[in-house]
Amino acid sequence: MNIKLVAFGIAKDILQHRELPFTVQSDATVGDVKELLKTTYPKFKKLAKFSLAVEESYQSDDFVISEGQEVVIIPPVAGG
Repeated sequence: MNIKLVAFGIAKDILQHRELPFTVQSDATVGDVKELLKTTYPKFKKLAKFSLAVEESYQSDDFVISEGQEVVIIPPVAGG
């Protein structure tokens, strides 16, 4: 199934796009998408942690994503 990835910060640099169509298996979970991102874009493995939001809400790794949903990659944020 197809979803839309939206990236900010270092995630945008890794993908080299702000928005990108992405294909995942049916009934993919947030955790599945994270692992697929790490496989497809190995630089994600170097991030200490990143989160995914689905349709503007943070979701746990067991959340099942539906066809066409927008998945936002939230990279680690440094503050001062």
